Amino acid sequence: MSSPPPPTADLASLAARHGLTVSGARPSLPAYLRQLWSRRHFITAFATAKLTAQYSQAKLGQVWQLMTPLLNAAVYYLIFGKILNTSKNVPDFVPFLVTGVFIWTFTANSIMSGTRAISGNIGLVRALHFPRASLPVALALQQLQQLLFSLGALVVILTVLGEFPRWSWLLAVPALVLQCAFNTGLSMVLARLGARTPDIAQLMPFVLRTWMYASGVMFSIPHILKDRDLPEFVVLALKCNPAAVYIDLVRFAFIDSYTADRLPPHVWALALGWAVVLAVGGFVYFWKAEEQYGRG
Repeated sequence: MSSPPPPTADLASLAARHGLTVSGARPSLPAYLRQLWSRRHFITAFATAKLTAQYSQAKLGQVWQLMTPLLNAAVYYLIFGKILNTSKNVPDFVPFLVTGVFIWTFTANSIMSGTRAISGNIGLVRALHFPRASLPVALALQQLQQLLFSLGALVVILTVLGEFPRWSWLLAVPALVLQCAFNTGLSMVLARLGARTPDIAQLMPFVLRTWMYASGVMFSIPHILKDRDLPEFVVLALKCNPAAVYIDLVRFAFIDSYTADRLPPHVWALALGWAVVLAVGGFVYFWKAEEQYGRG
C-alpha cells in the first residue's frame, strides 16, 4: 500500500529550506518595475520589429501608416462634411477633421493592439520568462512610433491648409505624452481581459466605433450639445470623454481658430487625471494577474 502524500505545509517548508520558489510567481510591484526596466531594450526592439513587419506584405509598405488615416479622413469628410453638412458649424473643418482622425487613430490602434498583447503572443509568453507587461508596453510604443511618423505628415497637411507652425504647437507635446500614458494603461486593462477572454478582441471594433462617434472626431461636441435637452450625466460624460479631451488639446495646439472657449472646463486637469488613473491603475491591474498569463 502506498503511503499518503506529505501535507502541503511540509512541502512548502521543504521548498523554502532549499531555496525553491513557485515557477512564474508574481514578484512584488517594485521588483516587477525593475524587471520591466531591465527589459527596456527588448521592448524597444520588439516595438520597432512589429512596426516594420506591419505592412511588410504590402507593396506600398510603410506608406500605409499615413494612407490609412488619410483615407479615413477623406471618407468622413465626404459623409459628414458634404452629405451631412456638419462642416458649416466648424471653422477650418478640414484641419479639424484631419487632426481628429490622426489623434483618434493613435488611441484606437493602441487599444486594439493591447487587447491582443497576450493572446496574440501566447507562444512567446509560454516559451520565455519575462515580465508580461513588456508586451502591452511594447505595442503601445509601436503605436507611438507610428504616430510620430504620421505627425510629420500631419504638419505638412496643416501647413498646406494654412495652419503655419507657431509656438502653440508645442502644447501638443504634453497632450500627446498624457494621451500615450492613458492609452498604455487602458491597453494593459484590455490585455488582461483579452488574455482571459479572447472574444473581447472581436467585440472591440464595435466598442471603438461607438466611442469614436462620441468623441467629436467628425463634428463639434459643443455644437451638438447646444440647444439640446440632454440628461446632465450625458453632457458630463461627453465633455469628460478622455478621447475627446486629448483630441481637443491637440486641435487647440495646431488650429488657430480652435480657441480656448471650445475646450471643456479644466481640460488639462482632466487630461492629467485620466492619464494618471489609467496608467497607474491599468499597470497594477495587469500586474495582479502576472502568474496567470499563458496558463490554462
